[in-house]
Amino acid sequence: MQTRFDFKAAEARWQAAWADGGTFRADDASPRPKTFILEMFPYPSGRIHMGHVRNYTMGDVVARVRRMQGMEVLHPMGWDAFGMPAENAAIERGVHPGDWTRANIAAMKAQLKGLGFAFDWSRELATCEPDYYGHEQALFLDLLAAGLVTRKLSAVNWDPVDMTVLANEQVVDGKGWRSGATVERRQLSQWFLKITDFADELLDGLGTLEHWPDKVRLMQENWIGKSQGLRFTFQLEASPAVDGGLSAESGIVLHDDATPPSSFDVFTTRPDTLFGASFAAVAADHPLAAACAASDPALAEFIAECRAGGTATADIEGAEKRGHDTGLSVIHPLDPTIRLPVFVANFVLMDYGTGAIFGCPAHDQRDLDFARKYALPVPRVVAPEGEADAPIHDEAYTGPGTLVHSFWLDGMSVDEGKRAVIARAEAEGWGKGVTVWRLRDWGVSRQRYWGTPIPIIHCPSCGAVPVPKHQLPVVLPDDVTFDRPGNPLEHHPTWKHVRCPSCDEPALRETDTLDTFVNSSWYFLRFASAPGDAPFDAKVADQWLPVAQYIGGVEHAILHLLYARFWTRALHRIGRTATTEPFAGLFTQGMVTHETYRGADGRWLSPEEVPAIIASGEAVTTGRVEKMSKSKKNVVDPASWIERYGADAVRWVMLSDSPPERDLAWSESGIEGAWRFVQRVWKLAQSTGGEGSDDALTRLTHRTVAAVTADLDKLQFNKAVARLYELANALERAAPSAARTEAVRIFILLLSPMVPHLAEEAWAATGGAGLIADAPWPVADPALLVEDSVTIAVQVNGKLKDTIQIAKGLDRDAVEAIVLDLDKIRRVLNGAPPRKVIVVPDRLVNLVA
Repeated sequence: MQTRFDFKAAEARWQAAWADGGTFRADDASPRPKTFILEMFPYPSGRIHMGHVRNYTMGDVVARVRRMQGMEVLHPMGWDAFGMPAENAAIERGVHPGDWTRANIAAMKAQLKGLGFAFDWSRELATCEPDYYGHEQALFLDLLAAGLVTRKLSAVNWDPVDMTVLANEQVVDGKGWRSGATVERRQLSQWFLKITDFADELLDGLGTLEHWPDKVRLMQENWIGKSQGLRFTFQLEASPAVDGGLSAESGIVLHDDATPPSSFDVFTTRPDTLFGASFAAVAADHPLAAACAASDPALAEFIAECRAGGTATADIEGAEKRGHDTGLSVIHPLDPTIRLPVFVANFVLMDYGTGAIFGCPAHDQRDLDFARKYALPVPRVVAPEGEADAPIHDEAYTGPGTLVHSFWLDGMSVDEGKRAVIARAEAEGWGKGVTVWRLRDWGVSRQRYWGTPIPIIHCPSCGAVPVPKHQLPVVLPDDVTFDRPGNPLEHHPTWKHVRCPSCDEPALRETDTLDTFVNSSWYFLRFASAPGDAPFDAKVADQWLPVAQYIGGVEHAILHLLYARFWTRALHRIGRTATTEPFAGLFTQGMVTHETYRGADGRWLSPEEVPAIIASGEAVTTGRVEKMSKSKKNVVDPASWIERYGADAVRWVMLSDSPPERDLAWSESGIEGAWRFVQRVWKLAQSTGGEGSDDALTRLTHRTVAAVTADLDKLQFNKAVARLYELANALERAAPSAARTEAVRIFILLLSPMVPHLAEEAWAATGGAGLIADAPWPVADPALLVEDSVTIAVQVNGKLKDTIQIAKGLDRDAVEAIVLDLDKIRRVLNGAPPRKVIVVPDRLVNLVA
């Protein structure tokens, strides 16, 4: 038998055995209890990275353990294959997005197979294939028929060079992330999924997700953003600046005689602070701002600047708070003698509340920054006891307290004040208590080629007409070009020209494609069931769902997970599935990190470049350990390490050196240590034999079984690894015996989900029958888990002198006799009896001399 583990031969042998035997194919008809283990499927960029390896290794361990525990496991893999990177590649490399994507899928699939992951490859899917997105189109039409899809005008970020809508995150300093062009805010007709119809359900459902991280549930709760407060009307003093410029549809109320606008609405969650108001402000896109700008060129210029700025919430929060005084004022609703100036402000958003606010500088930091810039009053109206007149400096006061300087509200708590103001507003007819949501309907239109075509035909006579289902899928044309800006579907000479399904007159296809988040919002259903004639069979899919354990990065904690939850609930509402929550358990793993390096000229260096550059005499500066990124070149390619040390050593590193929810720093010493451990295990597998028992080793083995099982159940992989190291050390120290041979076999079983090729090879070497992947998971003997001895401390005058192991629960007299007979204690006492003996059962004995 070979003395060193030949990982290359083992990997080829056992991967072939698993594939030929269909070992990991899930059986829908199996009578065994079913469980669905899923890691977030990857975008096919061309190569897997260490983050992929860590993510999929964790899921693979869970899937293999569950299978060995007697469950029917669904553990599939597929590809989130649509999106802008493929179009960018087409532009930069002159290749078709489909060719680029499918070549990347082939390369990454080979890499994942090389790591020995227990995927059911028979269920593989790619979202860019018509046999996937055609069913997505059918589901879209089902939601449209149910009233859960709408088309409306919406403000978007428009790149005038690339001629496409940009997400907020693609607008950098007011410019398109790729073109560098100044982004415009435009109103475009967009398709929306009505996620707001599910706001209450999505919020309440978070309370049922007991096996999700608290931080993720909180992030979703904040994103949904349920707020209760007051919607009230500010009465405007008449002004010729906006005479005739507004309409009732805009939400700005006109007098019957068409005099200047009289009011606009505001929503606030802090009506208790109304007496602290020093200004009112509206968004740049507010109708009042547009009306004022018609006669104020400076305001029109300011509005254009606001629209050119970043639109992401983080950009707005971080930007300087700026405004433009409209010259208008409003009447304070609680005191008609008070007038507040009206500004257009860059930090007020049209898509939250009413697009208008009252500014309370003392108790809102944005309002305070704005008030300081424009020399507005900062009246305090909430204060802790004894601080009613304490001035506000650079920080707004947002803590607890009672209401002050608020006339009839003085002395009330914040909550009492809220209720009192809402009650007065409703009684006097100028406001109403309401609930609003931060959540907005999901705009799914994208002006790009490489995505799911939206199955709608626009007819001049019939309007927007759904594509008949028998005509699905609406397939992307292959013969597109990227030699001009904008959407290639819009430029295609024939694809968009069709006949109307209703009247048979000439019509046009919708050329927008769906947001790629739609593709990932139902893929788990298609994994569970993939008939040819339907998106999924509910009876089959509902056997597997919800996903028992979902694993992926915390960067997807909001949008992907929220959209998947919405999509599942929407399908449940229209009767397509019995499932309401797609993921019962969620785990968000940490990133894989690495040191960064710079050359003498300041350029970033990859880890592979560093040794040669140092050898040439050039200085290399080692920087911080950071998330692996292509820009800083600190990416470690798994392929080279797998080639040198084998898949099992790489998998072992991913599990062993850090709690899985924390970042893992990749190091060469770590992989070398894993390689040495692999060789130790192989040596143990070749050293079995002997007769007789070893009670201590048997007891340790069963304690390890129980502990490792519990650790893996809680996804505490690093703790399980530590226990397996401890058992390996004991096995190496133990003399040959039948008990040791059995312990080695159990040890290999416990290791098998983590290092499957090594385990299969070792299992065969020790005479194990069949595949270890098919073997049952070891079960600890409860009798061997009971501790029948304890180690206690022996002290003299409170100072430790010895430790001894005694039977657990031994009576006081017996313990005292054993301690007094110890050589060390007799020497310390020098023949004299102790004045007092203190026995703490099963913990310590203290002799007072």
